[in-house]
Amino acid sequence: MQKAVIFDMDGVICHTNPFHSIAFKEFFAKRNLFPTEEEFALHMYGKNNSYILSHFLGRKIEGEELLELENEKESLFREIYKDQISPISGFLEFFHSLKSEGVLTGVATSAPFANLELIAGKLSLFDHMESILASEHVSKHKPDPEVYLKSAAKLNVEPDFCVVFEDSYSGVTAAKNAGMKVVGVLSSHSKEELPLCDLFIEDFRQVDLGRILNLTV
Repeated sequence: MQKAVIFDMDGVICHTNPFHSIAFKEFFAKRNLFPTEEEFALHMYGKNNSYILSHFLGRKIEGEELLELENEKESLFREIYKDQISPISGFLEFFHSLKSEGVLTGVATSAPFANLELIAGKLSLFDHMESILASEHVSKHKPDPEVYLKSAAKLNVEPDFCVVFEDSYSGVTAAKNAGMKVVGVLSSHSKEELPLCDLFIEDFRQVDLGRILNLTV
């Protein structure tokens, strides 16, 4: 039976959250808003930009305004992060071991495609992934399972035979809602802050390929 492994991006492929914090701090400081790191942990990590901007600006941000503000903040992030791109320890080795075993792979992120293009381009992932989905490719964001169900359909693999790597509450919930096995990556949150996963890892140096593939047996 064909199996697939699907990765979230922020906090899973790369530990980007500290750089998103810097970008959001610059973005909000221009508007005389100064969120704390605790507030970011609650209302930024793993959330989509519509939620984040609406929460911190105190009103519903949508439509054209959302596109403009999102573009401003994400452009800041890409400028800050472009020379800092570094995968989470062991990720590339694990990823290439999946490919050598013929496992299908995909990425499913709530980030805009331009961010994915920056990171996956730098790490040369696009040529090796059979499914690539970003925020523009779905109408409902995590914790809705749409991005993971679309990934499974694109990979032509039943959700039961997909393993997802996620680091956020909404992401783990989305993958579980899709009926997939989930590995929690503890880059941004503790075990206690995430829903129950099939497995938890600190980074990819702790990952055993056979154990991951056996999750779907």
